[in-house]
Amino acid sequence: MDKALKPPSEVASGNLHQGHDHPGRGRIGLFAQLMFVLIALGLLVFFRDRAQFHTLGIVFVSIVLEALPFMLLGSLFGGLIEVFISRETITRWLPERRWWTIFVGAGIGILFPVCECAIVPVVKRLLHKGVPLSAAIAFLLGGPIVNPLVAASTAVAYFADWSIVVHRMILGYLIAVVIGLLMGLIFTRTKAVRAEVYINQFEGNAASTANHARSPSAGEKAVLAVSHAAGDFFDIGRFLVIGAFIAALLQTLVPRQLFAAAVSTPALSILLMMFMAVALNLCSEADAFVAASFRSSLVPYSAQLAFMVLGPMLDLKLILMYLKVFRLRAIAALTVFTFTAVYFSMVLVQGW
Repeated sequence: MDKALKPPSEVASGNLHQGHDHPGRGRIGLFAQLMFVLIALGLLVFFRDRAQFHTLGIVFVSIVLEALPFMLLGSLFGGLIEVFISRETITRWLPERRWWTIFVGAGIGILFPVCECAIVPVVKRLLHKGVPLSAAIAFLLGGPIVNPLVAASTAVAYFADWSIVVHRMILGYLIAVVIGLLMGLIFTRTKAVRAEVYINQFEGNAASTANHARSPSAGEKAVLAVSHAAGDFFDIGRFLVIGAFIAALLQTLVPRQLFAAAVSTPALSILLMMFMAVALNLCSEADAFVAASFRSSLVPYSAQLAFMVLGPMLDLKLILMYLKVFRLRAIAALTVFTFTAVYFSMVLVQGW
């Protein structure tokens, strides 16, 4: 399971030098953002009169506008956690047995219903507060599925067929628990989480101790919470924009006939619907309506379910947003584990 964080004294002495990110990674991120701007400008200059460019623009704007309000709420929620909830309080809330925190984390979305657009800033703050890696991963994957808003939207999309709602929530919960366990067994926090996420935790604790003599007012705390929220929003939001742009390109350029051709083979249909979920970047509170629309195309139930389970856990914008919280190796493992677990789960559902 997750190993305990090293004390601040060890951080000061440089014992966490392996936790710092490689300086080249910052340059890679800057290069990626520069390439995004250049490609976008190139499309605007050379292809603005083409019908595909207008489709690209509409899809891109719709993805961003759909995600931004939820991400803003998630950032505000993360800022409130950072300022108003101490690490000691969170530790007190968590079960004493470390592995139980994974089961709690995967189902906590019932109490805190946030979609995948909003959950990344929240998870970043929870990790900053000392929540175990395995529990944070379980919440990251399970929270956008195991929550009442998603249950309600799924029920509406499928005309109150509650069996589909139950299947989606149970499978989402179980997969989140399994992957949380795996990630906690394979990675320590320092190997999985970016250095600035947990090292700043000690700086924050030191500042909090230094200011213990003077308790900040409620107004000062609110301003600080908004400040943290703004930092997270702009820090992670740029990756949301890049991810939405890539998704819009795929939706514009890849013919839909490719997906329709594989309907007759359930195993292949599941796989293609999963790739579609990754590419479309839909919000978990809206994706059920898209999945339900495939019933008329005779897409198997297991493939529709795969679309609704994988999408909130893994899509292009989420993978890019994960870059501000996790290391590349952890993101690669999380991607492989999630995709594999969802695929084989749906193959079992198809056989059942």
